[in-house]
Amino acid sequence: MSTTTTSHSPESEGPPEAGGRDTGGRDIGGRDTGGREAGGRGARVIHNEATTEIPVHLLFRDEPGPVSVALAPAVVSRRRGTGEQPRIARRTPAPLRPRPTPEVDPDLVERPARVLPGLAGVLAGAVGTTGCVLASWWAGVLPPLAVDALGLPAHTGAGLGGPQWAALAGGGALALFGFGGLARGRTGRAWVLGLFGRYRGTVRRTGLMWVNPLVLRRRIDVRLRHWRSEPMPAVDANGVALRVVVLVVWRVRDTARAALGVEDHQLYLRECVEAALARVLAQLPVDLSPNAPGGADSATLRNTEAVSDALTRLVAAEAAAVGLQVYSAQPLGVEYAPEIAAVMQRRRIAALDAQHRDTVLTSVVDSVEDTVTRLTLRGLVELDDYERKALVKDLTVAFYTGHGDR
Repeated sequence: MSTTTTSHSPESEGPPEAGGRDTGGRDIGGRDTGGREAGGRGARVIHNEATTEIPVHLLFRDEPGPVSVALAPAVVSRRRGTGEQPRIARRTPAPLRPRPTPEVDPDLVERPARVLPGLAGVLAGAVGTTGCVLASWWAGVLPPLAVDALGLPAHTGAGLGGPQWAALAGGGALALFGFGGLARGRTGRAWVLGLFGRYRGTVRRTGLMWVNPLVLRRRIDVRLRHWRSEPMPAVDANGVALRVVVLVVWRVRDTARAALGVEDHQLYLRECVEAALARVLAQLPVDLSPNAPGGADSATLRNTEAVSDALTRLVAAEAAAVGLQVYSAQPLGVEYAPEIAAVMQRRRIAALDAQHRDTVLTSVVDSVEDTVTRLTLRGLVELDDYERKALVKDLTVAFYTGHGDR
């Protein structure tokens, strides 16, 4: 940014100094002396509170084109005694991008398992039990009371030989497999089946069914669930310690990845929420000073909708890798840490009190100005400077006292 002007200061319009040199840094012959005086002193510099340093000789150049001057960024410091905060431009935080999600075995995808209706298991168990009873009667080892109860003819039995043992083993195995494979499916529950360390499918059916009794069953809750966290520690953009409570609504979408892709999917979700919360909260301050630039338009952590959207986006991207679907992750409360809560509360009250005083003072000054202007314009009073100052003083005291009584 360059600063140029064609006007001359009052000093340049006076008579030239002795030695044929005017005060603008040019001699009578038109040669530019670079703004240096005869004593060899450096160029005069204008210092201003809201601008950077501008050499004086640049304000009196005759070139029509602008001259580029490298300007260092200036920051106006806090004015002493006014309570005004430094005018520093606040940068809007860049949107958070989800980090690369961990890769999971691409073959580990939920697929339905092969199961049979429960009636098939009941029939197989009944057939196996009947076979065991008949084999025992054939071998002659069935108790007489059982023979009479079942209505079987009396039989001396051939003894426990090879055929009898085979019949008993077959009937017993069929009964064990038939009754041992019976399972009851519930709404909102799923079974993840595995055989010898290999994934065999997922059962989401309800009611009575028959599942291979040799497979390992692992039950998973697939209902819509919510998790309310304990107060988790975090810091805002200014490094202020906070305690945040988060509510997460989620469910298991892929049972295979949730059960086999991670050791504990619930613990994994909690860790993801805590990590995403630390990233989101570090982008914005929890509160702004009432005199801060931007005012109510500035983004803070009190804007729960924006914080919830960013938090949900990050948690959903992290949890999708293990088969979890996150619908929302929203902070229920953002509070200061206990060790600094009292200090920050007093600071906030002091800032609000200062803002209220500034508002009252502005209102009083406007009222006094309006009153004096009306009295003068309507010709009700004729005041000299001394009387005007006295009237302004009296009105200010009266109006300010009236505001204080409210």
